[in-house]
Amino acid sequence: MFSKIITMEQHILEQERVHPEATGTFTNLLYDIALAAKIISREIRRAGLGNILGEAGTVNVQGEEQMRLDVFANETFIRMNSYTGRVGVMATEELESIVSIVPDNPAMAEGKYVLIFDPVDGSSNIAANVSVGTIFSIYRRKSPLGAPGTVEDCLQPGRDMVAAGYVLYGSSTMLVYTAGNGVHGFTLEPSLGEFLLSHPAIRIPPRPRYSSTNVSYERFWSPGARYFHHYLQGLELEKPPVELSARYVGSLVADFHRNLLNGGVFYYPLSYADPTNPRPKLRLLYEAAPLGYIANDAGGYASDGTQNILDIIPTELHQRTALFIGDRALVQKAEEFIGQYG
Repeated sequence: MFSKIITMEQHILEQERVHPEATGTFTNLLYDIALAAKIISREIRRAGLGNILGEAGTVNVQGEEQMRLDVFANETFIRMNSYTGRVGVMATEELESIVSIVPDNPAMAEGKYVLIFDPVDGSSNIAANVSVGTIFSIYRRKSPLGAPGTVEDCLQPGRDMVAAGYVLYGSSTMLVYTAGNGVHGFTLEPSLGEFLLSHPAIRIPPRPRYSSTNVSYERFWSPGARYFHHYLQGLELEKPPVELSARYVGSLVADFHRNLLNGGVFYYPLSYADPTNPRPKLRLLYEAAPLGYIANDAGGYASDGTQNILDIIPTELHQRTALFIGDRALVQKAEEFIGQYG
């Protein structure tokens, strides 16, 4: 018996039929994102042969040296979504300010969606041929249509998200997304140029297998975060429900994807290297919130150690946060230990 071949386009159209009020705008926005992912995937595949490896000679708003691939992917996403009339404003991890859509054609100013993205997360790994990824989220616009979008359109809590997803550029290119009614994964068939449904209705397995963190920073963590780490290792009186193996790539999308499919927890606690100024690492809007939305819809949970990531109301575009994400029971255990020990 042959399995049914379902393209991403077919899948999204089937999902759209469940919502008779749908206009097709959201569907087409997902197509635009998928096309941008195909373009970036093509560039990554030939990165070692083209002029895309290495530093671009510029620094982004995070103070990080931009890679050429960062610049290319960022421009690709902006160009792909600036002239469609579907997006009213964008925010990207690579730029300090929002990208407000002010087209010459007034009809194009009616974009009712907000697109927030990290064009290439983990781009410093690409020269070593390590998997990297794109992370995106979609919100409904709050400002009036017909006028330029505002920063307030972007500063929405994760609970207000319409959809979120990521693209993993690894041994194959895979796009995973949810619109709040199931997490679905599509693998790019390069000869066809189509994303085909390969992982329908993803759920985080009930039995976790992996823990993922950068243990070199353990000495800078709070007592509660260290206790959680030792608990996962079986070093405390209270033992975890199962023995976990340590796996850490250092590419957030790759680590999250593995734990999504196989079960586990990823954590990046606050750093107390400067005790007077504890520093979070990951970006709330571009990394933590969208992945938290996906984890939640797959039966998992995401927290900053004290509260649900999806409940945090951003106050600035590049706000950072601690992150514990993956298996629900394990993340709740992290919250328990941090609440108890600080």
